[in-house]
Amino acid sequence: MIDNNGLWIIFFVLVVVFFTLDMGVINRKKEDVPLRKAALLSLFWISIGLTFGILVFLASDMDTDRMITYYAAYTVELMMSIDNLFVFIIVFAYFGVPNEYQHKALFYGIVGALVFRMLFILAGVQLLNSFEWMMIVFGAVLIFTAVRTVVKKDATAESFDKNLIVRGCRRIMKVSDEYDGDKFFTIKNGIKMATPLFLCVMVLEMTDLIFAFDSIPAVLAITTDTFIVYSSNVFAILGLRSIYFALRGAVGKLTYLKYGLGAILAFIGTKMVLSYFYHGLIPVWMSLLVILTILAVTVLISLTLTKNKPAEEI
Repeated sequence: MIDNNGLWIIFFVLVVVFFTLDMGVINRKKEDVPLRKAALLSLFWISIGLTFGILVFLASDMDTDRMITYYAAYTVELMMSIDNLFVFIIVFAYFGVPNEYQHKALFYGIVGALVFRMLFILAGVQLLNSFEWMMIVFGAVLIFTAVRTVVKKDATAESFDKNLIVRGCRRIMKVSDEYDGDKFFTIKNGIKMATPLFLCVMVLEMTDLIFAFDSIPAVLAITTDTFIVYSSNVFAILGLRSIYFALRGAVGKLTYLKYGLGAILAFIGTKMVLSYFYHGLIPVWMSLLVILTILAVTVLISLTLTKNKPAEEI
């Protein structure tokens, strides 16, 4: 059996290795990621995330419950990330980011997400461990998020016109209207200026912070095991770039994904509230089964109902 410190070390080593592999080998060239490559990479990253659950099982003295908990957390985080891909598409469209630079923008956005999410997770776990009644608060937040997810309007390019990050950056620094390759800063007429790619990354960072307020409580509703919460988040995020390019043209077909996500958030939020009064009422394996069932039904309904619709109607 590997102790918890050893598992953390293995985890961080794997993350460094995969990041190096991604940026130094797989995506070394500055080019648009073709669909076939993106699909294969998506399967690769998802298989890595699923395989890590087996490592958790083996390193935890064959603890089946801990492995199932990891899979439940990973599934929730992955589904919420996919639902947020539409916003990424709008952000890139707003800034007119060339396809070959989008991978770099996502990469730096994810690096920031890894840091901020760790801080959120540590704070969330500490709150739940110190104040048990916070389970009711977090559960209520998830139920509210579930309702908001279902009824919210989709983002549009115009919604970023008054974005605080964009306005703030334009006030404190010179911003170029043109790209200079994939550089974040350029020099024009002897003046150093930020490029639209820099602004795009800043907006992606802020967008992920907003997403984290939804996704972190959702995973904490499943477990307060810091390692499981963080590792499931990281492996879901690692594959997000490839999944983005694989689903970029098909995201509109997942029309009903938000309803499935809303149902999942409502379920785990309700479970969290009930757990305060009846600990262990719903076992983790049952939670995972409910989550996977809702996900499968949602995807099936989405693909079935949009199968014969023209792209412009989706």
